[in-house]
Parts: sequence; structure tokens; C-alpha cells
Amino acid sequence: LLLQVARLKMSAVLLILLVSTVNAGTFPEKGSLRRETRWLSCVRCCGPSEQPVSVASSRYVRMSSNPAYSLPKVQPTIDITILKGEKGDTGEKGIAGGSGKEGERGLRGFHGQKGQKGHIGPPGNSCKLLYAAFSVGRRKPLHSSDYFQHVTFDTEFVNLYQHFSMFTGKFFCYVPGIYFFNLNVHTWNFKETYLHLMKNNQEVAILYAQPSDRSIMQSQSLMLELWEGDEVWVRMFKRERENGIYSEESDTYITFNGHLIKPATE
Repeated sequence: LLLQVARLKMSAVLLILLVSTVNAGTFPEKGSLRRETRWLSCVRCCGPSEQPVSVASSRYVRMSSNPAYSLPKVQPTIDITILKGEKGDTGEKGIAGGSGKEGERGLRGFHGQKGQKGHIGPPGNSCKLLYAAFSVGRRKPLHSSDYFQHVTFDTEFVNLYQHFSMFTGKFFCYVPGIYFFNLNVHTWNFKETYLHLMKNNQEVAILYAQPSDRSIMQSQSLMLELWEGDEVWVRMFKRERENGIYSEESDTYITFNGHLIKPATE
């Protein structure tokens, strides 16, 4: 009986020792896992031509190649606006390049819509007109009292664009060109008739009639080349004898006419 009890005690001790050994291999302490891992890590055997590698170097290679153990890559960010300098001054303008070749003519475009009627424009300048004409008369007789006497007219037949001044008795040229002029007067009562057809301040033609007791109509015509600003008028010239032209209130015997034949712009 004692022998059996001793055997049972011995079996119990062995069982306790066995359980303790199993628990120690299954649940190791902290720190022992690292030591066990370090002791049990595999090291690649070197080939015939390779040198043996240390355990620490092999472990660094393994950890750096593994994404889980690799160090994060740090990429610094640089603010470019801090490095940007101030805006420079505008440079001088360069020399213009040569003209390029003329391109081909494009296709004709479509006709646009008809626009609205415009406003009436201001009156144009009379010097831009392409025609001029006048015809005036005198119903009162005129006798010379001065050496030179200006002949005026009191009847207006035609005065296109008012180029002839009834106040001064002069035709003012607004349209340069070739003009035709005609002067008709009535002579009578033993008086001499001596008239000058004037261009500005120079006589260009003379109408003359000797004293007579007859009623006679005298005429003078000519063409003149006028420029803008020229004036044409009639002047009475007194010599030794009395000078006079005649007319009546009911009839017109004295006339002065002129018109443009060809403008200078043509």
C-alpha cells in the first residue's frame, strides 16, 4: 500500500512538471518572444563566391524591403511664391518686322440687310457746288459823276445759290472753272458810253459807244477762267464827255449775265 501511494505521488509530480513545461512553451513572457525570434531567424547561406552576411545586416535588408517596415518618404514642399521676385520694367519696343505676303482674296460675303434711313445732314458748302449762274438787270438810267463809278443792279432774274450780290453788284466765284459773261446796255441822247467789265481790280473787256441821237443797244461778251474768290463786276469810266446808260421803269434795257461752262474739277 505504501508503494502504491508513493507511485501516485510520483505521478502527480511528473504531471505537474509536464503541465508547467507545456505552458512555458505556449505562452512565453514579453521579451522572450523577441529573443526566441532572434535566435530562430533564418540566415541565407552564402554561395561559393559570396561572403557571409551578418545577422544585423540581413535583418536591415529584410525590414527595408518590406513595405510594413520601410521608412516613409518625406518630400519637402517649397512655396514658389516666396522665391518669385518683383515684376521687372517693360522693355523697349522692338523693331517692326517686314510685311508678310499678301494673302489670297477671300470669298464675297452675303448681302446685309438694308439699314434705316439716316438723318438729314447739314447744308453743304457752296464752294462744293458744280454749277453757277446769274442774270440781273437795271431799270434806272445811270450818268457818270466820278472818274470811276460802280454799276449796280436792281432787278434779279436768276441768282443761283446767291453767288451774285445785289448789294455790291459783284459776282463772287465759289466754283472754279470757265465762265461766260454778257453785258447789254442802251445808249442815247448824244452821250458817250464807256464801260469796263472787271475781273477783281483789272479791266478785261470794254463796251464803248460814240455819242448819237439814235437809241442803240450795245453788247459785249467774253469767257473768263475764274478761281475761287475771284469777282466779276461792271465799272463806268468817265472821260472828256458825259457818260451814261439808259433804261426805263417799265422796261429793262441794261442786263448783266454769267454762267459756268466747265468746272475746274472735271
